[in-house]
Amino acid sequence: MTQEEKQLLLKDLCARLPYGVKCHFKYGSAEDDVTLSCIDNNVARFEYGWYGKFHVIIDPQYIKPYLRPMDSMTDEEYREFGYDVLRYTPREFDWLNANHFDYRGLIPMGLAIEAPEGMYKTKPE
Repeated sequence: MTQEEKQLLLKDLCARLPYGVKCHFKYGSAEDDVTLSCIDNNVARFEYGWYGKFHVIIDPQYIKPYLRPMDSMTDEEYREFGYDVLRYTPREFDWLNANHFDYRGLIPMGLAIEAPEGMYKTKPE
């Protein structure tokens, strides 16, 4: 794992922090899915069972976010986002982060995991 990849993961997680990004973490014998609650320098912090507050270094061997591939965008999301934009503005990046889309290509790089369908569902059917 290169330092550039670790920095890319850190930047991505920081941008997604306000939106309740879910991550898979593995550290020693501890392994689970958690919602990231804080990032301090390059350390991810979250609540974990009876351990209480838990933290791991932001590194793909320890923690990976669950993200949605861009091609999983529904027709409704496609219209809401306005996918025909040529350049993304801060509003578009905020929307992509809030909806957990992998616009940086972290999944194919092995830095993120494809989110199972419905993981981030917030609207009632």
